[in-house]
Amino acid sequence: MRLRSFQGFVPTPDKAAAVAAVPYDVVNREESKVLATGNPVSLLHVDRAEIDLPDDVNAYDASVYARASENFQKLQHDGVLVRETAPTMYLYRQIMGSHAQTGLVAVCHIEDYENDIIRKHEKTRKVKEDDRTRLVDALSANTGPIFLTYRDHAGVLALTKHCETDDTPINDFTAPDGIRHQVWRLPADTCAKITYLFEKEIPLAYVADGHHRSASAARVGKERREKNPAHTGQENYNWFLNVLFPASELKILPYNRVVRDLNGHTLEQFLQSVSSIFNMIPNNKKEPAQPGQCCMLLGSQWYQLDMKIAGRDAGDPKSPVDALDVEILQSRLLAPVLAIDDPRTSERIDFIGGIRGVAELEKLVNAGKFAVAFSMYPTTVTQLMDIADAGQIMPPKSTWFEPKLRSGLFIHTLD
Repeated sequence: MRLRSFQGFVPTPDKAAAVAAVPYDVVNREESKVLATGNPVSLLHVDRAEIDLPDDVNAYDASVYARASENFQKLQHDGVLVRETAPTMYLYRQIMGSHAQTGLVAVCHIEDYENDIIRKHEKTRKVKEDDRTRLVDALSANTGPIFLTYRDHAGVLALTKHCETDDTPINDFTAPDGIRHQVWRLPADTCAKITYLFEKEIPLAYVADGHHRSASAARVGKERREKNPAHTGQENYNWFLNVLFPASELKILPYNRVVRDLNGHTLEQFLQSVSSIFNMIPNNKKEPAQPGQCCMLLGSQWYQLDMKIAGRDAGDPKSPVDALDVEILQSRLLAPVLAIDDPRTSERIDFIGGIRGVAELEKLVNAGKFAVAFSMYPTTVTQLMDIADAGQIMPPKSTWFEPKLRSGLFIHTLD
């Protein structure tokens, strides 16, 4: 696969912590406004520029993209964002508690995205993809990196570990949520070696998080390619911003489920239905210990559900998707018993990221907002890759990656 260095914008070291912002799609308008209050250089003023407009302005109004461009230009004019003096790649290390992960920041070619060398496992929603396409086009820049993963490669690991160990980071700060962020600029010869290894020895990468951002980057590049009669394939608009992590370093948390009601069943009827589908054990376990298990909270009682039972799951799964715990729960229990036929659109189900822990499930059930909760075992990176390799789509809300990448630490421009 193709990747290369880029000569983009970065915040000055003294402003990096203030500029760095959570991804636009993990916060709503009100949450974005709160996070950016009192911080005029937060990249949320670019990625979520509606926070600087009256509340009755639609988030997809043309004025939002105009304000985003204005705010982006102001950050450059004020010297908060500065252009690098030469093309480069970066290492980006995140530390959350005892977990650390280090990714390579570079740009990848949109043709690799189009040709499934960069593989996907989710569908995109048109309204969200259109929104990011309009923003990228208005800014002529990628402000938020896509989260990619690839199968571990010893040569790339050796090159990056050497720089991470021996060099001083250009940015090193701890965000208000307690996550530490470190950035190293890589030497030109190291960038050249990494480019060669990816081209010759790493055939594939996978979108872990950022399907809408990658789709919109590819769309803008394609549109500009079609409008340029002198197109060569090397123009900046052919490339988009990514952080690439070796698969072994990633941490996937579970995406838990809560359902508002029992679909007309009494508690006893529902328990009888569940026990006829899965092996159900009342106990105090709140988190499953292994794949093929989940834990269910009903009332004040936790139950362990064994979802793969001899005689009930004879034979191999028909596809990698069928092997996912979230799909087994959906197809065996949520759809037939609770009538959650389409979890993407049903208003009777909600999804709780594992970062909130099982305490959030107990809070929601105890408050009477939801009738039943399911604590899931995390989907693995291998499962994600297998599904993408098979050209299939993962069920909604199957993975929750932590920590989240920050936007604004590196910006790739398309001009």
